[in-house]
Amino acid sequence: MLLWFLPLFLVLIMIGLPVVFALLASPFALIMLEGDNRNVVAGLYRNLYNGMDSFPLMALPFFMLAGEIMNRGGITLRLVEFAQAFMGHLRGGLAHVNILSSMLFAGLSGSAVADTSAIGSTMIPAMEKNGYTRKFAAAITAASSVIGPIIPPSGIMIIYAYVMGESVASLFLAGIVPGIMVGVGLMVMVRLMADRYDLPKAERIVTKNQEITPVEYWVSFALVRINLAGLLMALYAGLSGLVGLASVNEAGDKVHNLNLWVVFGALLIAAHFMLMGYRKRVTHDFRMVCKKAIAPLQTPIIILGGILVGVFTPTEASAVAVAYALIVSFFVLRSMKLRDLGEVLTRSALATSAVLLLVGAAVAFKTVVSLSYAPQILSDYILSLSENPLMLLFLINLLLFIVGMFLDAGPAIIILGPILGPIFVDLGVHPVHFAIIMSVNLTVGLATPPMGLVLFVASTVSGEKVETIAKAILPFLAVEILVIFLITYVPAISMTVPYLAGFLGCGPEVGFSACISPPPGIN
Repeated sequence: MLLWFLPLFLVLIMIGLPVVFALLASPFALIMLEGDNRNVVAGLYRNLYNGMDSFPLMALPFFMLAGEIMNRGGITLRLVEFAQAFMGHLRGGLAHVNILSSMLFAGLSGSAVADTSAIGSTMIPAMEKNGYTRKFAAAITAASSVIGPIIPPSGIMIIYAYVMGESVASLFLAGIVPGIMVGVGLMVMVRLMADRYDLPKAERIVTKNQEITPVEYWVSFALVRINLAGLLMALYAGLSGLVGLASVNEAGDKVHNLNLWVVFGALLIAAHFMLMGYRKRVTHDFRMVCKKAIAPLQTPIIILGGILVGVFTPTEASAVAVAYALIVSFFVLRSMKLRDLGEVLTRSALATSAVLLLVGAAVAFKTVVSLSYAPQILSDYILSLSENPLMLLFLINLLLFIVGMFLDAGPAIIILGPILGPIFVDLGVHPVHFAIIMSVNLTVGLATPPMGLVLFVASTVSGEKVETIAKAILPFLAVEILVIFLITYVPAISMTVPYLAGFLGCGPEVGFSACISPPPGIN
């Protein structure tokens, strides 16, 4: 009888019951109908609490708080101006700016809803003022906002790692290229639509008479040189062995002939002269726009850089991101006052509580799933459809796409991850690869009719009907679906970066192909 919990859950969702209550009510009702199951009911709600009581999940509230601080501190406008200075001159320029802004904001928030709200409130009125229809502006905002949970930091990847026991760092790294591909694909679609729909022509827009405090000027001055020197240092470390500047000792460790601090100092000087040479080619206003974006854009660099170097874990990185956001907003940009902190903490606490309640309810729901033998039944059914892994991946993409239309990504991952993940790992799909397939697919579902959450947020921000936005977003959804299938059937797209960073758990002697596509049953 417990197998009826899923149809009941879908009925409760369709009549408008909030997802968190539907996740709890459907198994509770069926358990009570089965008779005296007080211990099972107690276990159900005990799992609700235990599902939220997790150290890795602490990263979620911290990342949300960091994004909220950055948004309250006026970071969104800086990112939009930065994107506008680079891409505003293209045909359909503000649509390109909208997409690039979402890609940049993704490195701060990790949330599609936050992206839609923050970027939409700025870009939709600006696009409408410049000749775009409101439905087009809302559609491109909703479509590009799904990049938020793909490019790290990502809330849903933290949830996936928590549920499936995977490395958060490996999932973060695996999401970089797919997120960029989604953004580039949307830009290509905008360019293809530009002539057909007569999208407004644009010119490079650089905000004039920019003001910047001395503190922010010198912080940006130092950060951009350190970042460029760090990039050059990474290239040096990778190529030093090939040019005879490093060797491998008996323990297998790379030994450099030159002191790395001396090399970094030399590269820092080189970076300074490179930037001074570039400075002469751009206007003063363009440089000021770039400088105002440097400090906010340092956030994802600190998060990923710290994780890769091993300075801190992803959970610790989230706390560091909050500390950095506070320092930047209060002391560098001076865009926040102490009185603003109460509102920021309240908003982030409400958003976090909603997400964690969903996670806890989904964990409790998962308990009933295991009791009903649904995983075994669904596994047997999936494997009976075909013996071809490529066909099964196609079918699972179809299933995830449909699920994403009705269910938020977090609960869907918690419910379906433990069921579907082991099936495809046994078929030879790498766990990190399947994690990206599932995460990107369910993220795109946030912008998919009829119940995509960001469609409703875009409707609220723009004042346009959800049905109208849903029609206008279809070409962009087609691009995102194409990217999903590319990610699915070309593992190297998502797996190259974590492999090169050494986060896939296999050494160079295994080889790239064997590492990303191991034989069935080896993972």
